[in-house]
Amino acid sequence: MATGTTIEIKVGCYAGYRGEETPTHFTIGARRIAVTEVADRWLAPDHRYFKVRGDDHALYILRHDVASDRWELILYDGDWRR
Repeated sequence: MATGTTIEIKVGCYAGYRGEETPTHFTIGARRIAVTEVADRWLAPDHRYFKVRGDDHALYILRHDVASDRWELILYDGDWRR
């Protein structure tokens, strides 16, 4: 994935006891990827970020635009041929 490129994705989440959403799976096109680990998470003024490992063993950074409730894939680190 090229630097500066984002891909809009669909994300399923688990809402914790404080109402904070944590990704459990996401869909890129027709491909559904289960989240096996949330390695990191951080907040920015307008976005929430999650560094996750998928069931395909790749690492992803997902960005949630809180105002528009849009999710984007901003980084992929893995073997795209799987």
